[in-house]
Amino acid sequence: MNSERIELLLQRIQQAENELADEMERVLEQKRAQFHYSVRKGKVRFEKGMRTLQRSYRKGVIRYILDAPLLYILTAPVIYGMIVPLVLVDASISLYQAICFRVYGIPRVRRRDYVVIDRHHLAYLNTIEKLNCIYCGYGNGVVAYAREIVARTEQYWCPIKHARRAKGTHHRADRFFEYGDAETYRTSLKRIRAQWDDASE
Repeated sequence: MNSERIELLLQRIQQAENELADEMERVLEQKRAQFHYSVRKGKVRFEKGMRTLQRSYRKGVIRYILDAPLLYILTAPVIYGMIVPLVLVDASISLYQAICFRVYGIPRVRRRDYVVIDRHHLAYLNTIEKLNCIYCGYGNGVVAYAREIVARTEQYWCPIKHARRAKGTHHRADRFFEYGDAETYRTSLKRIRAQWDDASE
């Protein structure tokens, strides 16, 4: 009975997530109209005159640096030093899925769905702010991209829930087998390994 109730709640959550995604897309369309831009073939296009208006809000690089607290400047190398492990994760996880997902029959994760870099088109950002936005978009995108690849790997190789709920558990874990349910694991492993209805290449 508890598992049926959980399944029903998961279906409701999925339905609510779909409705939320639709609503967020409607709001995004309204925001695009409000701030006078559109996205065509993945490229941002601002209406005439909007870049000039945006530039009037730009803070110059020198003023930006002079206004920054000293500790922000001193910690910048630490922040930007993280680019090395991020690039390594990006390259290695991409190579991993390119090889292994083909072998296992797991749909590949589209990197472009996760790594979105577009804020540098905003004319009200100075060069440093644009660089920061590119870095943050890349870093968060790579982490989300890697997480989905690892989640799909877990669904294929070890789709078993933990004995206790871990914080930040990915959405695929909801369909995993119960901890200790040996029979279902053995009888249904093949089924869950083919259950990719929510994954697209």
